[in-house]
Amino acid sequence: MIKILAISGSLRAKSFNTALLHAAIGLAPDNMDIFIYDGLGNLPHFNPELDTDNAPNAVQDWRFEIHAADGVLICTPEYAHGVPGFLKNALDWVVSSGEFVNKPTAVISASPAPDGGEKAHASLVQTLKVMTAVIVEEATIKVSGVSAKLNNLGEVTDKATAHELQTLLNALAKAINEH
Repeated sequence: MIKILAISGSLRAKSFNTALLHAAIGLAPDNMDIFIYDGLGNLPHFNPELDTDNAPNAVQDWRFEIHAADGVLICTPEYAHGVPGFLKNALDWVVSSGEFVNKPTAVISASPAPDGGEKAHASLVQTLKVMTAVIVEEATIKVSGVSAKLNNLGEVTDKATAHELQTLLNALAKAINEH
């Protein structure tokens, strides 16, 4: 069974990004288990002086979950043309510890805007590449007009978006199997 750690770049209870990750669970191949990590809001502000073997418990848990996963799926909104601060903070906690090194990673940006969070997407991909994550090019998508592609229950109602999610998950699974 392929274990995927899914990370939402939004802390909102009714987040479109979190809804897309829940939709991905239902669209995943039979050999894939997707776990949505919900601890990013518990991470302290990054401080290099605390970035040791005795890092805070929330940081140790974050690092363990990434390390234990076969691959990672991140879905983020765009705030001020970038990724949300708490998501960047979480990534800062794993720069030196190396959990993303050679980790097959998929990236989704989702926005009500027509560009689908293009700037956040580019920023996140660049950050992950610097951290030497393996960005699976076929597993990166931008979902524009996301608010019109989900219903009130957070389910994907747009067939093209559902197909893109399935294609992304299959590409991520293939990259993990070839890794």
